Amino acid sequence: MNDDLNIVAPDLTVIIPTRNERANVEPLLERLTAALGATPAEIIFVDDSDDDTADEIIRVGRTLRTAVRLLYRSPDQREGGLSTAVVSGLRAARAPWALVMDADLQHPPETVPQLFATARRLPVDLVVASRYAGHGSSTGLDGSTRRNSSRFATRVAKAAFPRRAARVSDPMSGFFAVRVAALDVERLRPYGYKILLELIVRNPNLRTAEVSFRFAPRHAGDSKTSVREVLHFGRHLARLRMQIARERNDAARQAPRARARMVMFGLVGLSGIAVNSAALWLLHLHVLHLHYLVAAALATQVSTLWNFVLTDRLVFRTADTDGRWSRLWRFFLLNNLALLLRLPLLAVLVHAGLGVLPANVVTLIALFVVRYLISDRLIFGRPAETVAPRPEKPTVEPVRHLVDAAADGSTVDRPRAKRIRYLPYRYDVAGMVTIGSQVRLPELEYFRAQWLDGDMDIAVRVGDVGRGTPLARAVVTQYVNPRALRYEEHLGRLGASFRIDLGSTIQVTVGPLLARSPHVVYTNILEALLRFVVADRGRMLLHSATLELDGHGIMLSARTDTGKTGTILRLLREQGGRFLSDDMTIIDGDARALAFPKPLTISHHTLRAVEAKDLTPGEWRRLRLQSRLHSKEGRSLALVLSRYNLPIMAINAITQIVVPPPKYHVDRLVPCRTQSSTSVRDLFLIERGPDALSAISPAQAVDELMENTADAYGFPPFQYLAPVCVLGDGDYADLQRRERAVLTSAVSRMQLRRIASDSFGWADTIPALLADDRRAALRDAERSRPVAPLQHPHASRAQSPAPSRAID
Repeated sequence: MNDDLNIVAPDLTVIIPTRNERANVEPLLERLTAALGATPAEIIFVDDSDDDTADEIIRVGRTLRTAVRLLYRSPDQREGGLSTAVVSGLRAARAPWALVMDADLQHPPETVPQLFATARRLPVDLVVASRYAGHGSSTGLDGSTRRNSSRFATRVAKAAFPRRAARVSDPMSGFFAVRVAALDVERLRPYGYKILLELIVRNPNLRTAEVSFRFAPRHAGDSKTSVREVLHFGRHLARLRMQIARERNDAARQAPRARARMVMFGLVGLSGIAVNSAALWLLHLHVLHLHYLVAAALATQVSTLWNFVLTDRLVFRTADTDGRWSRLWRFFLLNNLALLLRLPLLAVLVHAGLGVLPANVVTLIALFVVRYLISDRLIFGRPAETVAPRPEKPTVEPVRHLVDAAADGSTVDRPRAKRIRYLPYRYDVAGMVTIGSQVRLPELEYFRAQWLDGDMDIAVRVGDVGRGTPLARAVVTQYVNPRALRYEEHLGRLGASFRIDLGSTIQVTVGPLLARSPHVVYTNILEALLRFVVADRGRMLLHSATLELDGHGIMLSARTDTGKTGTILRLLREQGGRFLSDDMTIIDGDARALAFPKPLTISHHTLRAVEAKDLTPGEWRRLRLQSRLHSKEGRSLALVLSRYNLPIMAINAITQIVVPPPKYHVDRLVPCRTQSSTSVRDLFLIERGPDALSAISPAQAVDELMENTADAYGFPPFQYLAPVCVLGDGDYADLQRRERAVLTSAVSRMQLRRIASDSFGWADTIPALLADDRRAALRDAERSRPVAPLQHPHASRAQSPAPSRAID
């Protein structure tokens, strides 16, 4: 309609299918263009009208400053109705994102910016405007009959596709935004009015989010819903279900090895149940007469060893003998994590009157599938091509994203306080951020400041967060006005749930389970907020270790579990110096680092840097178990579990309660003093690999420092919270840009080197390099010292100074 505006490629294509909607075109375009504002967008009308709707689109579109395009379909092109019209619009879209909405103004144009903002901010492919999520509503439907029919159709669709349609609460919605590149448009065979269901079913790997909205009354014209359309919907639903069933059967026939392996795993599991039951009988009923929970825990160790030998040799037939000890450790870790879930269930069944041995068998069978999936994907590492594709079980994000735009965040879903409002623990982090908490935070003990009063930057309280009923999936809910977010897991308020209200004081409310695991509260919630606040105030909370040697500030950065902690301990013990941080450092653009001395976590590979005399015999015994669990292998297993529909944060919290992480203040492990700040002159990026030393460019250093920091925040729920955490006018992307600017300025003042070692030898290399630097600096100083001019041999003795004693 306005060709001069079609030159610039848009960020968003709005697709509006129309059929006899003349009276709605002008008010729709007025409200839609006002809502889009300065967003680079185009509007595509796909018109199937028999009246003069197309002429109205042309008349109004020519007057607008937003690009408007019209695709008119003649009667012989209209087969499939609205759904095929949307597909035609998707093929014509020029933007990476396409947003589909109706023309009758029942889809409020004012919701479009929130849909598009959610699409760009979250790592998703599909954003659905839902009438049934959060505080959305369908009151705009004409009468209770239409509303009940709509809900019934939604239930039928969910019943027909219980896994694929479960990702959204409103699969019948016609209001959604989709990433065009994520679609296989050619696979679509839509018919009728329900194009979204077709998209979800035909593209099962779409990552989804939802935005609640209130369905508005129709502005003008008549609804297109009829008995004929209902019949078409039923026929299309049946046809789609049959096609998916055929695809499932075809895929199952292509991978007999995966089925055979699961059968073998089941047979080994049955033998393991027999071994476990026999051990439990001996330990509890026949020989030692131990308490049944203690006996069950010991019997698990016996059956775990039995199962591992048979699984390794017969099921996966792993030839890699070098990695057998690593697989054994991970197998034991998996089974003991499962034991934490089994024991409460066993106690419940026994308390209900079931015998100990039958109850034990029931709990073992209940966890069979989870153990097989994790063994197949993580422990024994069978290549992916030998596993049957499962179209009926698509890979879906384990967390549901909801933007509750229809809710007032200040009044709805408020947590119920469990304690009085007093904040007994107060911290002043480097003079930048004040924190008051009802949960003691050992990681911030260095910053303890009980004298603080007044409002805090961050306040942590304990309360009941979330609903009282279980959830099928974890949910992250974002409230728009005022800004707040809530994280709920499967157990509702009994699990690891929390809420963050982003006001002048950031209010954090954690559930009772999290309150008993302060390490999880700090690491998984508070440290992320600290990172945002520090970036908002012009500095960066950087994943790095920092110390000062002979007045010389040095910084080490690496991926998590590389070996920073062991290197720092050795440098302090062997070279002296002052400690600033081991895990996180606050740094500004002038390369000035502020101390952030959290307790050190001793993982398995760090044990070599801890001397026996530093700990008591009891601490050493506990440390050998703790360091294994809280190590790279334990973290890898937890990250794999987080990709499944499991209450991963609750599992993490319970694990930390049962087996606390091995944390020690640095001066407990090595005599040293803490330095409050230093100017960083050398940055060493350390990594594992063949011994090598190389220089790196400032741009490379900035990229790797950002990557290493992101790696430190890889555990859930950070990746779900960060995109929706907005401070002031800056979202996560803005905060990252600020962090990058700080780093760019800081590294320009440092000497940058990369050190690779396959023997954890960084603590030997770094002092040698610093000594070489000092010798080179002395040589440069000698060369630059001015030389006194030689006296001419025939010069008058009267002009010569008095003789003086030569000094060597």
